[in-house]
Amino acid sequence: MSGTWLTTRAWLLMLPLLVVMISVIGWPLVDTVGLSFTDAKLVGTQGNFVGIDNYAKMLSGSNFQRTLITTAWFAIVSVAAEMVIGVLAALLLNQQFRGRTALRALMILPWALPTVVNATLWRLIYNPEYGALNAALTQLGLLDAYRSWLGEPGTALAALIVADCWKNFPLVALIALAALQAVPRDITAASLVDGAGAFARFRFVILPYLAGPLMVALVLRTIEAFKVFDIIWVMTRGGPANSTRTLSILVYQEAFSFQRAGSGASLALIVTLLVTLLAAGYAALVRKTAGSAA
Repeated sequence: MSGTWLTTRAWLLMLPLLVVMISVIGWPLVDTVGLSFTDAKLVGTQGNFVGIDNYAKMLSGSNFQRTLITTAWFAIVSVAAEMVIGVLAALLLNQQFRGRTALRALMILPWALPTVVNATLWRLIYNPEYGALNAALTQLGLLDAYRSWLGEPGTALAALIVADCWKNFPLVALIALAALQAVPRDITAASLVDGAGAFARFRFVILPYLAGPLMVALVLRTIEAFKVFDIIWVMTRGGPANSTRTLSILVYQEAFSFQRAGSGASLALIVTLLVTLLAAGYAALVRKTAGSAA
């Protein structure tokens, strides 16, 4: 069978998927690009052409700059914590002990929960009147009075990061645990015979096998964290005082709450461009890591 026919058949098999993608993603994207150059007030309405004014206002506005910093801080801290906790959990679950299978199944539960359920659960935990966190801290003597964790600008973002880590660290742990299964037992045994300590074994024996899979997890989680919307919207709606407002929240508010569809579309495209550049940078880093490993 010729290579040309194989290529043609592959494209024919992918044709239905391409048609769906163009219909679902392509046309709305083109429509959003056109909308971003107008002063339309509502989505689906016609506005006057304003050129790049929407982009200039968004990029130069203080709201965008503050929100970008909040989004970057949320993404960096939450992903870093998820990577560390996920690797530690994978190392623990890779050991032999009674109940390991049950613990592995329980670890998947936070990740398997719908984000809305997870966010609602954490809202109850942080509740300023009857929340479990306030009750535990006061009973332990670590807190004098109940606090509104989601109602104070100084603690709201940290509370959201904790909730996001609890939701997503199992994904990192599962990826790392799968990679740990590929570490040859004889190499680990040889390092023990040579007198290597726990840190040395992790650094020189285990980490090379984890580098590639962890890079994939890092890419996925960073992109997801950078465009996070649902968990923040359910828990704080971007408050208090916009201290937890991310770029996705700002896009929603601009287009629907403030009824500025044109500027909302331009902001959505700016976020899309930022995520695309982030993904491209990570993809190059993954290829470099894979090349070094080979």
